[in-house]
Amino acid sequence: METTFAEKEIKSKASTGKRTIKKVAVLGSGIMGSRIACHFANIGVEVLLLDMVPKELNAAESAKGLTLDNKNVRNRLVTDSFQNTLKSNPAPLYHKSFASRIKLGNFEDNMKEIVNYDWVMEVVVENLKIKKIIYDQVEQFRKPGTLVTSNTSGIPIHLMAEGRSEDFQKHFCGTHFFNPPRYLKLLEIIPTPKTNKSVVDFLMHYGDLYLGKTTVLAKDTPAFIANRVGVYSLMKTLQIVEDMGLTVEEVDKLTGPVVGRPKSGTFRLSDVVGLDTTINVSNNLYAGLSGDESKDGFQLPKMVQQMQERKWLGDKTGQGFYKKVKGADGQSEILSLDLKTFEYRPQQKSKFETLEATKSIENLKDRFAVLLAGKDKAGEFYRRSFLDIFQYVSNRIPEIADELYRIDAAVSAGFAWEMGPFETWDAIGVKKVVGLMEEAGKKPAAWVYEMLQNGFEFFYKVEAGQRQYYDIPSKSYKPIPGTQDFIILDNLRAANKKVWGNKGATLFDIGDGVLNLEFHSKMNTLGSEVVEGIIKSISVAEKDFAGLVIGNDGANFSAGANLAMLFMYAIEQEYDEIDFMIRQFQNTIMRVRYSSIPVVVAPHGMTLGGGCEMVMHADRVQAAAETYIGLVEVGVGLIPGGGGTKEMTLRVSDRIEAGDVELNALQNSFMNIAQAKVSTSAQEAFDMHILRRGDEITLNRNRLIADAKTAVLDLVEQGYTQPLPRKDIKVQGKTGLALFKTGVFGMLTGRYISEHDAKIANKIAYVMCGGDLSYPQLVSEQYLLDLEREAFLSLTGEKKTLERIQSILQGGKPLRN
Repeated sequence: METTFAEKEIKSKASTGKRTIKKVAVLGSGIMGSRIACHFANIGVEVLLLDMVPKELNAAESAKGLTLDNKNVRNRLVTDSFQNTLKSNPAPLYHKSFASRIKLGNFEDNMKEIVNYDWVMEVVVENLKIKKIIYDQVEQFRKPGTLVTSNTSGIPIHLMAEGRSEDFQKHFCGTHFFNPPRYLKLLEIIPTPKTNKSVVDFLMHYGDLYLGKTTVLAKDTPAFIANRVGVYSLMKTLQIVEDMGLTVEEVDKLTGPVVGRPKSGTFRLSDVVGLDTTINVSNNLYAGLSGDESKDGFQLPKMVQQMQERKWLGDKTGQGFYKKVKGADGQSEILSLDLKTFEYRPQQKSKFETLEATKSIENLKDRFAVLLAGKDKAGEFYRRSFLDIFQYVSNRIPEIADELYRIDAAVSAGFAWEMGPFETWDAIGVKKVVGLMEEAGKKPAAWVYEMLQNGFEFFYKVEAGQRQYYDIPSKSYKPIPGTQDFIILDNLRAANKKVWGNKGATLFDIGDGVLNLEFHSKMNTLGSEVVEGIIKSISVAEKDFAGLVIGNDGANFSAGANLAMLFMYAIEQEYDEIDFMIRQFQNTIMRVRYSSIPVVVAPHGMTLGGGCEMVMHADRVQAAAETYIGLVEVGVGLIPGGGGTKEMTLRVSDRIEAGDVELNALQNSFMNIAQAKVSTSAQEAFDMHILRRGDEITLNRNRLIADAKTAVLDLVEQGYTQPLPRKDIKVQGKTGLALFKTGVFGMLTGRYISEHDAKIANKIAYVMCGGDLSYPQLVSEQYLLDLEREAFLSLTGEKKTLERIQSILQGGKPLRN
């Protein structure tokens, strides 16, 4: 398993100043504790995960005749919690093997081991008395200088530090992760007045660089930043919904991707998280807040009170705002809760004129003004909810944060919003929003009026390619700390760093002789404009620059080829046009490999089909940790036609030795293509041989393009030389082809695959074996590319392939026919 390269990179950097983190102890193995332990294991850290010793035997232990002294019994709670976490979906680990980095134990037998650990993190139940008991034990065994932090979300940090030693208090603070910690990017750092500044600085940097987090410095105020604002926004939304009589479906449509929020919307997300969690946080805030003018916003609406009484808390109780049932035909159906009758009913489609008006507006920033101007119920909902949250956040400065950018960063990273409240306010226009507020009988905080009176009309601006925020005390703009190492393409756009562009791609000068090609087609598909952009960017780089990065700041790197264009040509039987398209795309991908300058590709998120093929032909790959990559063309009835099948064959040839090993290696790569396998992380892509020795992983997505630029400069420094096309790829010919055909026939007769699946699989095998050559021999890349293109072209003439493509284009769902 080739997983060591990214780990070496992480470990080589895993110290900041004089402090190094090699071992972390996590105290508490519940949902958060186990998942936090897994994320530390993801970055190569050794973890000790501890929990309580059971007070009595369970039935299974009694049946085996075990006693409470048995080690397995004493570790039962931590073992059960950890195993449940490993089974959870989405997976908490980048790679299953990383579980071996986590040692399990209990508070009584293993707490003494924390003397050897660099960081002790407490993640036990939200009870101050219990936490203090744990800290008594930590004080007994920790060595001076060891970091101690709490993942609490509801207990004031300073209360937990009371009565502790001076060294403990200097090295203690809150480190609040959001669940699931692998995927949600927020890490709030909450110091006490006695926490050493060097500790805070270390944690801010470590969370960013090594844990891949948006680290936000928060004050020790109720619910800190993200939950304070996010839960307020949710509760106010529920109150507005109740007042306006909106349906569950309407609200989820209004509060989903159209406003840059998760596609689950408000109610589906609440079901996933658990309504009890929201209720607990909201009740605690309502009871504990003083001096918050909008405290009543945390009162539970009647519908939430009813759901609490009925224990309809979401997925964990089997029903919430939605309920999954089996219909008369045995098929699963998801019903919606009628908020008026409190009965479940089939889901209803919702439609709003205001949303229809934004369908053609791709840029999120441009949508908000249209949404708030709507004359229907949607427009009213947006005005009420957005103006209220704008007023609320303006009044929370300096209570929960001294700087406005911290509120945006915390809410965006914690709740997966594309834009924070101040960013959204900026997109509509600060002055315009203040006018709308006043019309609605609301007013923002006094500092907003003062800002406007002093001639500052934006919360953010870009200066010399760096984003700056409005600093209230100094009444001036300042760079956002910690972002100086990021390369954000929107900032370069504002700074006029564009070198070239068309409708689907833009080329930027990112400094030090390096260019970056950005895609911005729909879903970053690889249509003619993007292909033109790749060719143009390499030509420009070869002439005047040192190297090229291909990367973007979109939600995903690339969804693959433009199927709509291919489908149109196939329906019209324009096979010459399709042949030209494939040749052009193959030539473009090969240009990525065989250029005179180094090309580094920086994938992230979904990187499928042609996007994966581009990655596989880079001189080096700098992948985001959360990269889901694979050759998925089989799903639309095709084979990888942009060099993917060829490249997989080449890589098998490079790593085989002799005999059966060759066929085994070839079969594994064949199955990855035939099953349209997609990696669940960049780390897993090493196993699939999509990423190779020398490719590297970036934990923090915001650093990806900057790291890719560094990789380009490293290649230049090493004396990059243009490689030569390969003519030494070993293929198996008829020997391998016969074995593959036998296997495919067995799968077909066993009804594991359809006839069309078998046809596609046989074409993949034909290419990967080099055709029906009479014996194993060496062939060229171009030979395999020609076979690949012919197979791809032949499948575009198949009716069942067209049906599969149509299914994806119309509904986004793969068709098995």
